[in-house]
Amino acid sequence: MEYRERSYRSRFSNDERRWFCVKFLESDLWIGVDRGSYRASMEADTYAMLVDLRRQMDAYLLMDPQYKTALTPYDAGLEAPNILKEMSRVSHKTGIGPMSAVAGAVAKKVAEFLGTKEVIVENGGDIYAQAASDMDISVFAGQSPLSEKIGLHIPAAEFPLGICTSSGTVGPSLSLGRADAVMIVCKDVLLADSYATAMANRIKTVNDLQSVIDRISDIPEILGAIAVKDDRMAITGRFELRLFK
Repeated sequence: MEYRERSYRSRFSNDERRWFCVKFLESDLWIGVDRGSYRASMEADTYAMLVDLRRQMDAYLLMDPQYKTALTPYDAGLEAPNILKEMSRVSHKTGIGPMSAVAGAVAKKVAEFLGTKEVIVENGGDIYAQAASDMDISVFAGQSPLSEKIGLHIPAAEFPLGICTSSGTVGPSLSLGRADAVMIVCKDVLLADSYATAMANRIKTVNDLQSVIDRISDIPEILGAIAVKDDRMAITGRFELRLFK
């Protein structure tokens, strides 16, 4: 099921940061920076950077089409852009294909390019965040009655972080499961993105929630997680659960 309106972005907009949107091909970025760092050229500069990054990636993928379709760990060639090599690195940890980390990888590269004191880059539900204040992050879970009703409270001291969500019922991304949402929090946003897909692949019914959460609990790089299927959820990690109206 593909959704069109990214209404969950309104939760990010209600703060003191300056927000802008940058889109190119499949990349649809919602970016917030601290007001002291914002400059008028930032949107155009970020768009130019994103275009260049995507063209480098796509040029390599034309030469190595197996990289794009691999469902298991796959190494990028020596001539590949660094971003694809970083995605290959995390694929060996999560056990699935490197494209599972692409949204998080792009978000991280954009954040590094901006180099601001505070920056939040949201890319289709996958977030790289460097924040100076606490954040409450809700889980978008499509048609589940829990969608945007639950989430995690993340203290400022924990940032920077990757906060990534995968779903088998929402959006165009490939998932082998039927989870409404699996949110994963890691220090490494690429790892969070890939693990979110890997764990969502394992959820077919509500009966799978506990075993997946137990598996997540055994992975030290995962700092927190929420899994949602229908009207049920499971949670693990060091962050407090938040309920939203």
